[in-house]
Amino acid sequence: MARLGDVCKVVSGTTPKSNIEKYWDGEIDWITPSEISENTKFVKESQRKITELAVKESGLKPFPKGTVILSSRAPIGKVAIAGKTMYCNQGFKNLICSEIIYNEYLYWFLKAKNEYLNSLGRGATFKEISKEIVENIEIPLPEIDEQKEISQKFEKIDELISCRKEQLSKLDELVKARFVEMFGEPGSDIFGKGLISLGECCEINPKKGQDNRLVPDLKVSFVPMQAVSEKGEIDPSEEKIYDEVKTGFTYFAENDVLFAKITPCMENGKGAVAKRLINGVGFGSTEFHVLRPVEGISNPYWLYEITAFEEFRKNAAENMTGSAGQRRVPASFLENYKIALPPLELQNQFAAFVEQTEKTKAEVQKSLDELEILKKSLMQKYFG
Repeated sequence: MARLGDVCKVVSGTTPKSNIEKYWDGEIDWITPSEISENTKFVKESQRKITELAVKESGLKPFPKGTVILSSRAPIGKVAIAGKTMYCNQGFKNLICSEIIYNEYLYWFLKAKNEYLNSLGRGATFKEISKEIVENIEIPLPEIDEQKEISQKFEKIDELISCRKEQLSKLDELVKARFVEMFGEPGSDIFGKGLISLGECCEINPKKGQDNRLVPDLKVSFVPMQAVSEKGEIDPSEEKIYDEVKTGFTYFAENDVLFAKITPCMENGKGAVAKRLINGVGFGSTEFHVLRPVEGISNPYWLYEITAFEEFRKNAAENMTGSAGQRRVPASFLENYKIALPPLELQNQFAAFVEQTEKTKAEVQKSLDELEILKKSLMQKYFG
């Protein structure tokens, strides 16, 4: 084991005074933690630039290409590697590696230690890790060749993970492309029969009083907002008794479409076809609208895909009501949204295509999950 302070030089960043215009909009890269994402490995350019005068008069110190940059507050634990000589704000503790530690090995170590790094945070207003804390972190330090071998293993796994995520994204794009091919963009009259309201194609927010399955001891699925993804996935595994959820929650049933109505969940795309519900019944967040297909008229997958289009969500956002942070899409927007109603046979063909695509997605997701597990196990093996 070795202290980071013994194998790296730890340096902090500085922010030039924001009210001095001649310090800003130059050609020198100056980064902030907000510019580093989960998938960022190398940073080669910053969003904001500073001038040579800012460097000279503010006492900024550069860090060289290859430096491992670690966000030390707001939030703690973002990691990347500098792709060139750069400057940064005070939200970083930067580790300039000596010849006995490989920078990519250090990068993977810090990625594996996010939870631990956050536990080291100090401060009342917001947590921060100091230079001294970073210097005292201990790291397993095998020979440099072994560090490189370990780094290559993580690099290969990450490449495969990125590939699987790209496959999932492409499959989602394929479904949308198929929808447009069969039905046109939502709101277009591809069949030349005129547009009708969405409320004529489905039942908006059906009442639970119509469902005679609902008895006091019935087991049902409970679906909070976090159990619905932005990619049309739903986790219906949480179980409740009907008596526990019959008031204060949104009722829905198998094959209903859930549409998140509150900001920012709506804009982010939360929604799904309700599938695999316990006893075919679900209750969930009051921030869902429910669209129930009408037998002989509409298919749930066709309905869901309409609500998943970016343009549909933009229109919904324009019609939101309420105060900032609590804005919601009114049911009237769904009721009155104009669409072309395709023959049910075509909707069913589209649904069959979606279901086949979902099978492929499930296989890709399984592979992705296995890779994530492998990555975590290797992090545990090498970094503890």
